[in-house]
Amino acid sequence: MTPHQATCVAIDGRAVLIEGAPGTGKSSLALALIDRGAVLVGDDGVMLEARKGRLVAMPHPNTRGLIEVRNLGLLHEPVCDEAPVALVLVLDPAAPRFVEHPESVEHAGIALPMLRLAPEGTVLHLKAERALTYYGLSLG
Repeated sequence: MTPHQATCVAIDGRAVLIEGAPGTGKSSLALALIDRGAVLVGDDGVMLEARKGRLVAMPHPNTRGLIEVRNLGLLHEPVCDEAPVALVLVLDPAAPRFVEHPESVEHAGIALPMLRLAPEGTVLHLKAERALTYYGLSLG
């Protein structure tokens, strides 16, 4: 297992890694997704492990069940013990307006679909859910 700096939620059993520079809204996106039924895997740090050709995300033991919510502090949330990573989202102000297919990124020797999303806007959580639906790896 290796530590990885990212925020991660599980949606219907599939993990979404949310990456980006500090202050881009990783925790805010996770919080919005949690409000819609996602479960926190980890905020600002997760553990990753390659297993049977899949990358599995798990909570980091030092921050398990905690999410930083600006202006409120560290809050406790229910946590998902592990989920296979289906998609990597990078919050990037220079994200392209249109893509024909996701980029690919490799973690622990496992290739994953990756999309860049502009962090501004009020529907980022909806874009994240659609990205998982259209571009995320399946559970099978």
